[in-house]
Amino acid sequence: MAAEKRSEHGEILGALTYVAQGLHPAIATLVSGLGNTGLWLFVTLGRIVEVAGDPEAPAPTDAQHPRHAIPSHHDMRFRHVTFGYGRSPEPVIRDLDLAIPDGDHLAVVGPSGVGKSTLAGLIAGMLSPQSGDVLFGNVSVGDLDPQTAARHRVLIPQEAYVFAGTLRENLDYLEPAATTEQIDDAVERLGMGSLVAQIGGYEEEVDASELSAGERQLITLVRAYISPARFVLLDEAACHLDPAAEARVELAFAARPGTLLVIAHRISSALRARRILVLDGAGVALGTHEDLLARSPLYRDLVGRWAGAPPAEGVNGRPAPAAKGASPTVR
Repeated sequence: MAAEKRSEHGEILGALTYVAQGLHPAIATLVSGLGNTGLWLFVTLGRIVEVAGDPEAPAPTDAQHPRHAIPSHHDMRFRHVTFGYGRSPEPVIRDLDLAIPDGDHLAVVGPSGVGKSTLAGLIAGMLSPQSGDVLFGNVSVGDLDPQTAARHRVLIPQEAYVFAGTLRENLDYLEPAATTEQIDDAVERLGMGSLVAQIGGYEEEVDASELSAGERQLITLVRAYISPARFVLLDEAACHLDPAAEARVELAFAARPGTLLVIAHRISSALRARRILVLDGAGVALGTHEDLLARSPLYRDLVGRWAGAPPAEGVNGRPAPAAKGASPTVR
């Protein structure tokens, strides 16, 4: 039986390796056509192959795999980071120097394809810069083991993943010790109460095929809210919610201890943020809404397309306070 399991494991791993490596040119074309979805598909396949490894191989020693560093604080810092895909002569992100202090609320905006999800991939450690470094606290993101990273940072992409199991198992996946009271609080704050009632309670099995895209996103958002991570990155994670529901979600996360970074598909998300990072392919601009209106033609154009967007506000309707920590520099 053990031999059969090892054989099955090897066959699956071999197939994944074939898809992720042997078909690299074809997948590159697919990634180009599918955009963010293709990127996350390819990265996920690569990570599965990397983590699965050889079932007969011994566990790596600290010398072979020394990713056990613990960040001393929760600031995020890009130090002269450059990243590009394949053989493209122009990098997607060039010489980015950016500080995101703990407690910040930053929105990232820009046209499709300028590097918003690439930025998310670099923060999550799913992509490695070609030059420069991405630091979480005092530790390079690439030196964080998956367990440590999950305790400090959580990324929710646009493609919400709901797995087979009970609703509770889906919600407390990142914090198995969460109490019912903690789950109830998150459900209330993010406006998921009607969906819980529709499913039949936390102990009912979830069938993802019966959920809408927005309902799946709500489940993953509550999952992230319950997690212990202080750095939350929402990569268009509420794009299938209506604007009012999206606002409720973002304001709930903004009131939660820690940092919120939102990769926005609606300019209203930027208006709720303390600071805004504008990516345009040729450079970046960082500032408040009023500052960027004055000096960024691209931002003015984006705002113009959403002339009916609600005014910027902080938590509970109060003006958004200034971000904590020193002002970052952007190049």
